[in-house]
Amino acid sequence: MARYLHDPGTGEPWNGETFDHEAYLGGLIAEFGRAAFTSPEARRELTRYDPLLFALLYLPQLLRDKHGTISWADTHLEFARLALRWTRPAGLHEERHAYIAPRGSAKSTWLFKLLPIWALAHDHAAARFIAAFSSAGAQAQRHLTAVRLILASNELLRTDYPDLCRPAQLSSRSTVANTQHMYHAASRVTFSALGLDGEILGLVDPLNRRPSLLILDDPEPSGEVYSLYQRDKRLRTIVDAVLAMSEDAHVVWAGTTTMADGLADQLVKHSERGDQDWVRDEKFQVHYFHPLPHRPDGSRRSIWPAKWPAHWLEEQEARGSVSYAKNFENKPRPTDGIWWRPRDIQRLEASDVPETHRRAMVRTVLTIDPAVTTTGKSDFTGFAVTSLLPGDERHAGGRALVRYACGRKLPHGEPMRAFVLALLQQFPEVCEIVIETNQGGGLHEVALYGMPVPIETEHTTESKTVRFASLLQRCQVGQVLFDGRIAEFEDQALAYPEVGNDDVIDAVCQGVDALLTDIFDFDIG
Repeated sequence: MARYLHDPGTGEPWNGETFDHEAYLGGLIAEFGRAAFTSPEARRELTRYDPLLFALLYLPQLLRDKHGTISWADTHLEFARLALRWTRPAGLHEERHAYIAPRGSAKSTWLFKLLPIWALAHDHAAARFIAAFSSAGAQAQRHLTAVRLILASNELLRTDYPDLCRPAQLSSRSTVANTQHMYHAASRVTFSALGLDGEILGLVDPLNRRPSLLILDDPEPSGEVYSLYQRDKRLRTIVDAVLAMSEDAHVVWAGTTTMADGLADQLVKHSERGDQDWVRDEKFQVHYFHPLPHRPDGSRRSIWPAKWPAHWLEEQEARGSVSYAKNFENKPRPTDGIWWRPRDIQRLEASDVPETHRRAMVRTVLTIDPAVTTTGKSDFTGFAVTSLLPGDERHAGGRALVRYACGRKLPHGEPMRAFVLALLQQFPEVCEIVIETNQGGGLHEVALYGMPVPIETEHTTESKTVRFASLLQRCQVGQVLFDGRIAEFEDQALAYPEVGNDDVIDAVCQGVDALLTDIFDFDIG
């Protein structure tokens, strides 16, 4: 038997490019007969474990664009596959999923309307009480109002699921709960919608039940009214108030990044590096959707071909705009720093280095800026690989080419050793490791004993302000170049000093200082 929404021939999941809903409906009609779609009982049975068919039969108006056309994105199909998990209870912290996708990919339509209505209609295990949360109360109220309007006006829904579409009533004929915050149906299922900016502690439904499904729909505010302090506060609200209200609930988080190092940005980073403690601690499974995913043959396609043709997305990508990076790629660039500007970070692809210079890159160092502590919960350790290029008329002492830079949470010992050995394999030209010993570097030196290249230690006496100012000036005059986009360095540099971590800047600074000796002579302050 084919898996749900998978190609029965190849076994691959259908995506926005390969799914044909008309062929899908045609296959069901051929299997069950057209008459099955005219009977309420048959429609209920056909859609019980097919949320996408439910959407096509009962709520096609939510699927059509302004031209009346129904089309599909990867996210829609993945959300429908996810919803099947709601048919059975979740264990403690077992079903927590986070979806980060381009803005405008119909996340709210599917996760605040289509799928909750399907789950409530069939009284699935996760849908006895659904609690959905938006960043602000007004936003949540608008979504719930739309759901109540659908239940009140959709004739096919009212025919097939009359108790869902009718609010429960008391003996006095007044409704149990039919407010801007909560809807309790005659079928005994409940749907509530609240803002994370309001009071949400102690949420129960009229039957005194805790939520069985928690939906976080764009839980962060827009970047212009958001700060790192507010981010930390919002995370505490989500963890301590929302997730804690029902430890065995299904949880779905859907969002798009709103600022660099926001919660959605951290979820994306965790999907790539696995280094965000709170994501790991809360056991979120992160699903990141790039706007231009690859086909099996390596070519690229659009996540939603009918809405965003691949050539259009590639044009936006080529322009390199801040908006595209944030709203489509979910890779927001810091814009609030007061030191580095984008023009200060000059890129030079290693492939563009003249062959004579490439042969002259005889000194390459790996620098390590250790975390403040050496436990699994420590700060980030910064790593950088930097090569010395020959000088020119302007830079007689040579130029530094930053080849690689990252920050990782690694305890000292075997994890640190394995990571460094992997870097040495990736960059076999590294001839020296330099470890800063101001903050626990000695422990890392012990862990790295017996490396295939020499290890030097360095105790920094200059202030961070002086060292970073020197690095900035070298960047500005072209004495420090970058091998393409070094994302983690750019994220920290463009936000500095309003940045949570500066370990990557520090590691790059060490590498540059290790290779270039002509320190700028200037005063700070």
